[in-house]
Amino acid sequence: MTERPILFSSAMVRALLDGSKTQTRRIVKPTGAHHIFQFRGKDEAHGADEPTGEWAWCSSAHVVSDHIRCPYGKPGDRLWVRETWRGVVEINPPGKCTELGVARYVPDQQYCRRVEYQATHGRDSEPWRPSIHMPRWASRINLEVTGVRVERLDQITEDNAQAEGAAPAWLDVDGGTVNVGQPTYRQGFARLWRDINGDESWDANPWVWVVEFKRIGEAG
Repeated sequence: MTERPILFSSAMVRALLDGSKTQTRRIVKPTGAHHIFQFRGKDEAHGADEPTGEWAWCSSAHVVSDHIRCPYGKPGDRLWVRETWRGVVEINPPGKCTELGVARYVPDQQYCRRVEYQATHGRDSEPWRPSIHMPRWASRINLEVTGVRVERLDQITEDNAQAEGAAPAWLDVDGGTVNVGQPTYRQGFARLWRDINGDESWDANPWVWVVEFKRIGEAG
């Protein structure tokens, strides 16, 4: 079992916490490659080659050394979530009682009295630290990978779009909304993807890693 970090926006952290997000899609890089395969290994019980659950992306139709393994692992591996955060640390000026203050930089857990998370914290003027700078000890969400596959972005189904934590939305047309028919999770996911990755990314319809997971509790 391998453990890896993964970044999520505040909106997606809230979806993780309420249980509505059980999938994430991430662009396969480099996008010029066009062959995918699953690693296979010996099934000792049956003596046959069976998929290991690990996917790779390759520039050749054959399995060669020049390939990219899924950076999010395989079923059974774990992911710890990085999100926007800050540390509240103990300050002890000479001659004063213990005080607490929001730290712009938290060197390690020893100095941190508690961690606050933007996704679930009220608005205030204190500074926040970017998710990319969150250390392992500050993370509160752990995920276990339950499935990995590769597909085109626009292959997402209505059920899968709901599992992405998207809210139903109307169809976007020329930057506006058209109130025709019913809002769908798929259209909500498209809007979410465009907000994060840009219109050009959605229009390019890239290959994406589809990572399915379950939450396994908060970090101790």
